[in-house]
Amino acid sequence: MNNDFQKERIDLAAAFRWAARLNMHEAVANHFSFAVSKDGSQFLLNPIGKHFSEIRASDIILVDTNDESTMSKPNAPDPTAWAIHGAMHRKNSNARCILHVHPKYATILACLDDKVMKPIDQNTMRFYENVAIDYEYSGMGLGEEAKRLSMLLGNKSVLLMGNHGVLTAAKTIARAFDDLYFYEKSCETLIGAYQTGQKLHLASHEVAHKTAQQWEKYDASDLHFDALKRILDKEEPDYKN
Repeated sequence: MNNDFQKERIDLAAAFRWAARLNMHEAVANHFSFAVSKDGSQFLLNPIGKHFSEIRASDIILVDTNDESTMSKPNAPDPTAWAIHGAMHRKNSNARCILHVHPKYATILACLDDKVMKPIDQNTMRFYENVAIDYEYSGMGLGEEAKRLSMLLGNKSVLLMGNHGVLTAAKTIARAFDDLYFYEKSCETLIGAYQTGQKLHLASHEVAHKTAQQWEKYDASDLHFDALKRILDKEEPDYKN
């Protein structure tokens, strides 16, 4: 590899491979990144034009928002990734890892007038009062749009991007992927419940709040991600290359 951060590159490659396996990818679009400098100005990012299912650790590029020549280089990143991820890594201290995709059910929820994750089961309660929601989509994430989204995220772990998709942000790649996995599962449950046409049975504020706190203490994201990497080690070991 041309740069350090081998473990982080391998973990990001694993996240890309599993996002593709779970059908969360979209053509060669969407972006995952991990900040490697304290101020968030330097971060690892997928190169433009690579399908999630083929990304290897050595494919992941290191970019620096202080380098004004980045977007004119041969391996320049996707401009929306450069703008959105760069702004969020710099402005949100907890957003060391940022995963952005357009998965089926989260995107459906993002397209509804009521975009709130309702506390209807244990998984949906994980995200109770911990999702920032963007109701003001105004085009692809460039310039001022990137700055606006970074301010909107705040200290939340999920940003539901209205009329767009979803983004998870966490201190580790494992936690960001775990949040993404469970958020999409929660969206699938909620959309399925809406499709029945029956009235939703919501948990009380007290129960939903308590369950969300229990999720924080339960955190099994590292165990989950380690298991996913063990599967890749057997079935797609080239992700580490």
